[in-house]
Amino acid sequence: MSSAQDKELQQYRDLVQVPSKFEDGFGIRAVIGAIFLGMLMIPGSIYMQLFMGQGLGPAARWVTVILFAEVAKRSMKSLRKQEVYVLFYMTGIALGSPFSGLLWSQYLAYSPAVSTMGIEIPGWVAPPREVLEQIGTRTFFHEVWLMPALFFAGQFILARIDNFGLGYALYRLTAHVEKLPFPMAPVGALGVTALADAQDKSERWRWRWFSLGGALGLGFGLIYIGVPAITGALLVRPIQIIPVPWLDLTSTLSTRDMLPATPINLVFDLGLVILGMVLPFWAVIGGFIGLIMTFILNPLLYHEGVLTSWTPGSGLVDTLFANTIDFYLSFSVGLALAIFVMSVLPIIKSLTQFMNKADGQTEHHAARRSFSDAWRELCTRNKDRGDLSIFVALGIYVVATLSYIGICLLLMPGTPERGYADRFPWLFFLGFGFIYQPIISYVNAKLEGLVGQTVQIPMVREAAFILSGYSGSAIWFAPIPMNDYGATVQNFRVMELTGTRMTSIIKTEMVVTPIVILASIFFWNLIWRLAPVPSEAFPFAQEFWELQARNAALQYSSTLDGSSMFVEAIKLDVIGWGAAVGLTSFAILNFLNLPTMLVFGVVRGFGQSTPGAMIPEIIGALIGRFYLERKYGHQNYKRYVSILLAGYGAGVGLVAMGSVAFALIAKSTSTLGY
Repeated sequence: MSSAQDKELQQYRDLVQVPSKFEDGFGIRAVIGAIFLGMLMIPGSIYMQLFMGQGLGPAARWVTVILFAEVAKRSMKSLRKQEVYVLFYMTGIALGSPFSGLLWSQYLAYSPAVSTMGIEIPGWVAPPREVLEQIGTRTFFHEVWLMPALFFAGQFILARIDNFGLGYALYRLTAHVEKLPFPMAPVGALGVTALADAQDKSERWRWRWFSLGGALGLGFGLIYIGVPAITGALLVRPIQIIPVPWLDLTSTLSTRDMLPATPINLVFDLGLVILGMVLPFWAVIGGFIGLIMTFILNPLLYHEGVLTSWTPGSGLVDTLFANTIDFYLSFSVGLALAIFVMSVLPIIKSLTQFMNKADGQTEHHAARRSFSDAWRELCTRNKDRGDLSIFVALGIYVVATLSYIGICLLLMPGTPERGYADRFPWLFFLGFGFIYQPIISYVNAKLEGLVGQTVQIPMVREAAFILSGYSGSAIWFAPIPMNDYGATVQNFRVMELTGTRMTSIIKTEMVVTPIVILASIFFWNLIWRLAPVPSEAFPFAQEFWELQARNAALQYSSTLDGSSMFVEAIKLDVIGWGAAVGLTSFAILNFLNLPTMLVFGVVRGFGQSTPGAMIPEIIGALIGRFYLERKYGHQNYKRYVSILLAGYGAGVGLVAMGSVAFALIAKSTSTLGY
């Protein structure tokens, strides 16, 4: 590794040192926090997902921690770093929303895109459409939904347990045996501990900017979310002062003579402007350049007879789907391959240099350890840290993987009428579970530990399903053991740097998981009873779910008997062109010595994109670059706008929680007839 790279990584490593003492962060505050998340955060996050396509995200963590910090301060106490980490951790569990698949499944059961392609939704995901029509009531509290509810709940529980299997074993291997530096883990640890240390007077700027963002979020959220949500609960049609989620201009501007086959929309979301300030400037500029190139490319492709499925007058969703089938599905795969190659090359180079350097040091100092020494260290438990036994972790991994395989076999036993072609190919995916899964997880755990990056191989899941020989669509809904535990390893390292005992996390999982399951099914049911999903009451779902259903059905068709739109849409020559364009763009932009983020932004923008999110992002990037940076300096302005974005999200989230509470009360009142 070059001295410059090594020095840069060392700066990250030195941000936070592993503490000598570990403490338990679980207590009565954590229990109260779990109830708070279940009763308030989960319904607000659900509503925002359906209304504007995004949940509360990191804002939920800020709101939770700040609320508990303020309560503690007024009790003449303060939150310890370990308690803050536990609150962060449980918020991540709560926002997992295990039953979001139920509402999506009921939509798929009715979706024309699914039925026209001959896709059958398995009964363990959603009841048949005929059964749902006979019930005539929007509720999950009916016997026909028992099997799907148990399926999603069981999958959620198994995934929570699985986190302590291979992911934990790889964490112990890379962090404690190989002693890798994990350069980005201190950044995550600082993000957690900064809230615990914010009582310092020098950190008061954090509260000022967070409060400013919260005020902006409350004001804009009231107009953008509050007014449509409240009026939707009182009137037949909600009132939208600002178009939600976007203003579709495709059918107006995309004609044969003006930008044919070009999806055009406008999004009026203040949050995207602030996000543009936070994102790397050159990444936003690169994405915008890529968007402009797409505006040039689409008309050329149309006139050359490539985009043949598009017809004048089509809206945004129809245009996006038509272009996906004709060109962009294959072209995006090629771009993904180019991004993968250009991402993995510098990582492999850094990894090789690091290992060569390490080998030289070990040979010089004669410090190379034998396998038995490494295994002995791996099996040694630090009781103060609360380590699990490595045998328990490996046992969890084996049992969880076999459980995934067993569940899939139970759900897809196959039928003799089809010659058992629809039986789950368990032997094929047993290899994935015990060969591919540990290899890709170890590679990414190693990369996280060395350079703070990971790699993803595009289209692995789709290729595995097609090559497995399975016939049918049920496999796309099954819990296949194809996990990558690289991010899990990073999370365990952050936990260690905050001085939190492993037992804290285990107790948190045991308390929070049942609360999340009960609250999730309860509030998904209540929100579904407010209005059909999708409908005008939930603009994002109404506009975007149709496109998502079409794209999903396109993938599902690849494992059906006979011709498949997905297989037909995969064009090897277009994939090659996509990879060539991506690699050529990388080469040219690198030759011009342009910023790395600009290179990735341009290549990413070559894919099928719309101006909806790009325009407000570029506005925010320009404001940040040419006003805020000059006023506050680059380093300070990035810190300020990051806190501003978190405060904005918190403000919008509070409006969402208040709106859903009002809507639920109004719905209950109208139902009772009062």
